[in-house]
Amino acid sequence: MNKKLAATLSGGAVLVLTLSGCSSDDNSDKVNGWAKKVCDQVQPQLQKIANANAAIQQQTADNSKPADVQKTDSAAFQQISQAYKALGAAVDSAGPPPVDSGETTQKEAVKELDASSAAYANLQKKVDALETKDQAKFADGLKGIADELNKISTSGDEALKKLQSGEVGTAMAKQKGCQKPTASVPPKADTAPSGATSPSASPSKKA
Repeated sequence: MNKKLAATLSGGAVLVLTLSGCSSDDNSDKVNGWAKKVCDQVQPQLQKIANANAAIQQQTADNSKPADVQKTDSAAFQQISQAYKALGAAVDSAGPPPVDSGETTQKEAVKELDASSAAYANLQKKVDALETKDQAKFADGLKGIADELNKISTSGDEALKKLQSGEVGTAMAKQKGCQKPTASVPPKADTAPSGATSPSASPSKKA
């Protein structure tokens, strides 16, 4: 059942701020400067999400022990929650992008990123509460979490898509920091950073 969770995560949480890279030479210096300020802070968080995704992918064997799956998934959700919270902080600290309705767009994006962080923190709590001694019950519980993750991944990404559209999106696409990273070392459950339950964030299915 963790395979469904891995498939859902890889389809949904793989990256809020990954852009296609369409380019234009008429972006203003101000917009490019704003994009660089955001993307320089974004890359470490995108890396954390990619690593968390890789950890869940690795723990998908049919013979994986429920306790091991629980430990891995909990650490991954904690890491993703922290990453989305930090992404929201990065967009917030950069200030409004220098475009029409920039302040509204920024606030909506921050709100959504914070909501996603909260959603993943909640998923971590649900994973931690699963019964691991009964494989069937654990599989059922994991299925419910996968279904919930799918909902998180497919809903409420309009604010982020708006942030990544037009002149701002083009400028962000040029920044290396906003490009999709390759997973490196997956998070280890026993060394996962603390504080992930801090509320707030949501993955966009559009990578």
